[in-house]
Parts: sequence; C-alpha cells; structure tokens
Amino acid sequence: MLEKLQDILGHTFTDEALLEQALRHASTTEQRTKSNERLEFLGDRVLGLVIAETLYAQFPGEEEGELARRFAGLTSRDALARVADTIDLVDFARTQPVDAETLARGHASVASDTLEAVLGALYLDGGFDISAAFVQSHWDALINEDLTPPKDAKTALQEWAQARALGLPKYEILSREGPDHAPTFTIRVAVKGRGAENGRGASRRSAEQEAATALLAQLESAK
Repeated sequence: MLEKLQDILGHTFTDEALLEQALRHASTTEQRTKSNERLEFLGDRVLGLVIAETLYAQFPGEEEGELARRFAGLTSRDALARVADTIDLVDFARTQPVDAETLARGHASVASDTLEAVLGALYLDGGFDISAAFVQSHWDALINEDLTPPKDAKTALQEWAQARALGLPKYEILSREGPDHAPTFTIRVAVKGRGAENGRGASRRSAEQEAATALLAQLESAK
C-alpha cells in the first residue's frame, strides 16, 4: 500500500516510518506526538512557502493584498481537500472507524490534514525540492483556475460592514458536535443592526465561511 502511494507522490522514501506517521490520524493513538499532527504543522509551513514563492513569481503585477487573497484560497482546507482527492489520499489514511455519515462529514478535514502531514514527510525525507515539486505539480491547475484574485466570504462581509461603518462582523460558536476527528461546528455571524445567519462545517473556519456566505446573500437580497 505504501509503495502505491509513493508512486503517486513521485518519491521513494528512505524512511518509510515518516510516511506511515503522516497517514496516522490522532484518533488512532493516545500519544498525539505519534500521530501525524507534528508533520501536519511542518507541512503547512512548507506549503505556505512554496505557494507564496510561486505566486510572487507568477503574478508580478499584483499588490500584496491581491497575492494574500490568492494565498488564502490556495492554502485553504477546501483547496487541500481537492488536491488530496485527486490522489485518493484518504484511502491510505489510518483513522478511527466511524459510520458513513460521520466519515463523509469529516472527509475534508481528514483529507486536508493528511495532505499537510504528507508534505511534511516529503520535506523531511526528500528535502525542499521534492516537496516543492509535488506542490507545484498538484496546485498548478488551482492557481490557473481563476486569474482574478479571489475574495472569500468572510473578507467580503468584513469589507461590506466596514464600508458602512458598522464595525466588524461578530462570530460566535453555537455548538461543536461529533468526535474529535470528525467534528461539526455551528457558527453564528452577525453585523450590527443588519441581521445574522448561521453556518455549519467540519471546521470552525468552514462554518464561519458558510455563515458569512449566508449573511451576504441575505444582505444582497435586502437591497
């Protein structure tokens, strides 16, 4: 199984234990340092550096804010999950057995976290060039998907509120349900005097984005 994944990654590991750890979700061990969380931390930084350098070179006419919006989209959980799905990475991950509904709800979280951990393992075993080559190969389509700098819903809602001197939108966690490795967050966002909406997601960030999207739609329809 590891051989197949190494073929997909384009790198044969000298230390296969690193790859095994990258696939080990925290739900499968009581020792969190034995899980993939430390590698996930490292992989997140590797991804960030490669994407930042790529954007700097590829869009020389864009200002910092435009580059930052691209960066946020390309390093988001959704982007990571999309890339992970192109190589069926979750099929290789070691997670605690759960029912189909819970697995589906937490899929993006497991997929993105595992991919970051694998990037960390690639960096430690093969060096920066190996990990960078993987990122550049698998993120190229996302980078070129839309040449207009993206603006996420939270940013758009914040700018909408500030343009009307309404202050920053306020986010509140209403609930957190499910197991640690596949939680569901319910978030409420409100803009002073203009309304509020709820959002649900497998992470706090995704729930906030869903809530912001819903409130923006409400505000647009009220025009």
